[in-house]
Amino acid sequence: MTDPRSVLSRARLTPKKSFGQNFLVDANVTRAIAEACIPDAERGRAEVVELGAGTGALTRALLERASRVVAVERDRDLLPVLAEELASEIASGRLVLVEGDAKQVDVPALFSGIDVPRVLAGNLPYQITGPLLEMSVGIAAHLTRAVFMIQAEVADRLAAEPSTKTYGALTVFVRAQYIVHRVRSVSPGCFFPPPDVTSAVIELQPHAIAAETDAFRDVVRAAFATRRKTLRNAWAKILPTRAALEEAATAAGISLDARGETLDVEAFARMALETERRLGAAPEA
Repeated sequence: MTDPRSVLSRARLTPKKSFGQNFLVDANVTRAIAEACIPDAERGRAEVVELGAGTGALTRALLERASRVVAVERDRDLLPVLAEELASEIASGRLVLVEGDAKQVDVPALFSGIDVPRVLAGNLPYQITGPLLEMSVGIAAHLTRAVFMIQAEVADRLAAEPSTKTYGALTVFVRAQYIVHRVRSVSPGCFFPPPDVTSAVIELQPHAIAAETDAFRDVVRAAFATRRKTLRNAWAKILPTRAALEEAATAAGISLDARGETLDVEAFARMALETERRLGAAPEA
C-alpha cells in the first residue's frame, strides 16, 4: 500500500473538507476491505466498481484480487495523481478511471457485461452515505455484493432489529434488498485526517425480500414519519378509506394498534402488496 499522505505530499495536495475526504491509511484495514470484496474463491474473476478512489490505496488492494477495477473519482485534482500512480494498470486495461459523481454514475453500465462476480465498493463520504445506500438499494439485482466503509452509527442502524431505537426506515429499505454483515470496526486513527467518529466496514449481500415499489416506499416512510403514532394513524392516508386500511392490515397480519418500529421487513412487504391490490396496482395471487 502506498501511503496516501505521501501521495498527497508529492502532489502538493491536502484533503478537501468539502468533499468529505478522509483517506484510509491503515494497510490492514485496506486489505480487509479488499478481501471482503473478493473472497479467495473469486480471486482473479471478480470485477469491482470503486466509488471514490482517492489516492488509490484501496484501488491497489482491489487490483491484487480483481480481474478489473473501475475507479470513480470526482476530484479533478486527484485524477492525474491516480493516472500517474497506477499508469501500468491503466495501460494493461485492468484499471479504468472514470471522472464522475458517485451519486449519479450508472454503476451497472460500468461492468463489462461478462458473467462474473460484480462488486461495488467504497470508503463513503459521511455526508452522502444516505444517497449512496439508496442508490445501492436500487441496483441490488445487478451486484454480487457491496462493501462499504461507513459511519459506525449508520452500520448500527442497518443491523438493527425491530423494536429498537436504531431501527428505522433506512434499516427497512436496505434490508429489503440485502443481508447486512458487519465486517469490522475502524478507529479514527486509521484515516488522514482522522474523522470525529468511529467507522465500520459492512458487506451487503443481495437477498430481495420486498420489491422496491412506490407502495413499499410509502408504507415504510409513513410508518416512521412519526414514531409515536400507531399504524392506524400513521397509515391513515395510504388508502382511500379507513375500512380499506383495516382490511389491508388484517390481510397482511398486522395490528393497526402497533407502531412502525415493531414491524419486520416481511410485514412491510405484505402491507405494501395488500395496499397495491386495493389501489388496483397489483393482481390477486
